[in-house]
Amino acid sequence: MNRAVSIRRLGLSGLSALFLSACAGYSSSALTPGVSTRPEVEARLGQPAMTWKNADGSQQLAFATGPGGTQTFMAFIGPDGKLTRLVGVLNEGFFGLIQAGMTQDQVLRLLGPSSVPSMPYRRTDTLTWSWLYCQSQNVQQYFDVNFDAGTGRVRSIGQHQWTHGYMPGTPPCVMQNIDLP
Repeated sequence: MNRAVSIRRLGLSGLSALFLSACAGYSSSALTPGVSTRPEVEARLGQPAMTWKNADGSQQLAFATGPGGTQTFMAFIGPDGKLTRLVGVLNEGFFGLIQAGMTQDQVLRLLGPSSVPSMPYRRTDTLTWSWLYCQSQNVQQYFDVNFDAGTGRVRSIGQHQWTHGYMPGTPPCVMQNIDLP
């Protein structure tokens, strides 16, 4: 009986460590706008999930923590290859920028790739993208963008609760909306 309890505790400890290490993945403490270079940003944050190159030589990099993560950071790199800004975008402020009629690319540039696979709804000719995030009360929920499947333009937005339950040892939902500078 004691052996079974020990194995169960070991399993729960392992799960707790896994969840905590997943949350500790991103840190911007060593990044400085105007000084840090793109290779330094990538060394700190990993490979970007998406990259956009602008006509002036600047770049925008999306660092997403999905599918289970609740944060996406946008790094803006100037034409000189130096970090100009690092912003956490999965929050109500950025969600408020999403408007009906926007294209999928415009949404991607604001929020980065969605946290979960897109969901097509054939009856309504709608495609939904969702992002898991920490709401202002530190509760996990999804922000949804519904696109017209034919035009690829935003029809509506919404939110719904994260309903996957609570596991003992799961770290609390913590907002980390970095905005440098």
